[in-house]
Amino acid sequence: MSSTTLASPLGGQPPLDPKSDDVSAQTDATHRFQADPAAQALLASTHKRSEVSAADFDAVFYPGGHGPLWDLAEDAHSIALIETLLASGKPVAAVCHAPAVLRHPKSADGRSVVQGKAVTGFTNSEEAAVGLSDIVPFLVEDMLQGNGGVYSKGADWAPYVVSDGLLITGQNPASSAPAALALLRQLKEV
Repeated sequence: MSSTTLASPLGGQPPLDPKSDDVSAQTDATHRFQADPAAQALLASTHKRSEVSAADFDAVFYPGGHGPLWDLAEDAHSIALIETLLASGKPVAAVCHAPAVLRHPKSADGRSVVQGKAVTGFTNSEEAAVGLSDIVPFLVEDMLQGNGGVYSKGADWAPYVVSDGLLITGQNPASSAPAALALLRQLKEV
């Protein structure tokens, strides 16, 4: 039987990106999540990221929101988790701004884990549309390309997911469910 473990940098209830809670951002999936007491309880009591081990998991999924640009992209525990999972042949998925977590992880040969890999993430044009291009510490699209990723994108705000080996990336919030399904499909193949 599989289970889901939620982790965050500090543990406990992680902060919510206010834009994610906006009425305009709600979907059938978010309504279902908000109405699920078990899911809400898991979110309210996340494990501290530094206390989880890659050996305990088959995969990891990083959800979006702007937060990963500031915390998870620079978190040594998260970087080590990604490096260990990929080196162990386990998939890593990230959607929207969360591909920011791929900024620093390296493969065994010292290259960026995205170098030469097909990837996507929040586009520069989507960031400009929300008016945060000059506020965020870096643009996901630029970072992925700068690290040697073979970046592609779909239409702004439309679902778009790219899978390349063990990396699964989704472009924006609309890509969350398709990215999760791509990860589940990959886990079934293992």
